[in-house]
Amino acid sequence: MPEYRIIDADCHVVEPPHIWNRWLAKEFLDRAPKLVKDEEGGDAWAFGEGKPIMKIGLVATPGMRFEDIKWAGYTYDTVRKGCWDGNARLEDMDLDGVDAEFIYPSQRTMHHFMGNQDVEFHRAGVRAYNDYMAQEFCAADTGRLFFLAQMPNLGVDEAIAEMKRCREMGARGVIISTWPSGNDDLSEADDRFFAEAQEMGMPVSIHISIQRRRNTGPVKIEGPAAIGTMALAGMLNFPPIMCELIVSGLFDRFPKLRIVGVETEIGWIPEVLEQVDNFYWRNRTHTGIQIKRLPSEYFHQNFLCTFISDRHGILNRHAIGVANMAWSSDYPHHGCDWPYSRKVIRENLEGVPARERYDILAGNVVRLYGLEQTLEIPG
Repeated sequence: MPEYRIIDADCHVVEPPHIWNRWLAKEFLDRAPKLVKDEEGGDAWAFGEGKPIMKIGLVATPGMRFEDIKWAGYTYDTVRKGCWDGNARLEDMDLDGVDAEFIYPSQRTMHHFMGNQDVEFHRAGVRAYNDYMAQEFCAADTGRLFFLAQMPNLGVDEAIAEMKRCREMGARGVIISTWPSGNDDLSEADDRFFAEAQEMGMPVSIHISIQRRRNTGPVKIEGPAAIGTMALAGMLNFPPIMCELIVSGLFDRFPKLRIVGVETEIGWIPEVLEQVDNFYWRNRTHTGIQIKRLPSEYFHQNFLCTFISDRHGILNRHAIGVANMAWSSDYPHHGCDWPYSRKVIRENLEGVPARERYDILAGNVVRLYGLEQTLEIPG
């Protein structure tokens, strides 16, 4: 049984070249993403005429100098195999000192299927990814590699069915990219899904944002806006979603439900909680919003947020809640520090007591996902 000292609470895979031929139902292969070459001879996924290609550069960067990071020009032969191969990932984890990983999909590929109006195609693409993770990637070591199952956007019944199917294949939690009902806004129409997640003990992850039909334009990630878009994505997009979940009364109905804010960073949390408590208290009557406790109390009970490098967050960890945070590397994306994660952890957690350090690096995730731990836990 593994001893978990460092758990990566948020990392990713890059889809392997064979994923659709091996895992997608054959009748849909003609519409599957196709490998093409970008303008510099690198590999990219094409999604059909008139749609931008998905270059692999910035999502496959482990070991690169910062000066070499770019979108175009990288191929599956020139990036690390650990980006998509489970056995190679274990080798990279060993080099980085990581004992286990919780792994999320490439949302760009998932959007190709989930944005399609063909229900069968949508369902088949989501299932293909989840099957690849369960039966290929994580099968390399099911005690160290854990996948978060992608939920389809086909209504509550379909989401519940896929959650149950993936739980049987070993998924420890799920990721939603839309509200389960498919509505733009959270409502009681989503309750049956959250009730089932609570009953099954499946934490529900939201990776930065929720897709809504009213916000359909592409996110600008080139030019002068690129740095701000990438640097601030989590702390700008997730707080309103967190507030929507809290003030909806969801946690009064499902008090044991756990939400994971993924790649959000954490330094913003104390200020946001202070302001939301203040404005809820002032405006609860005329808005008709009545929840049993202050919003900040629900955060401390029901949320865990991941960070990559956040020294201000660690300095303010008691205001955030040590139990409400978890370290992550974002491997293999351009935010990762592989193979120097231990160096970054040491710099971020300097002076943090041993028990708090353990909880941030492993303990909170062990408890969240119900892992069995043999390590002697610091007092």
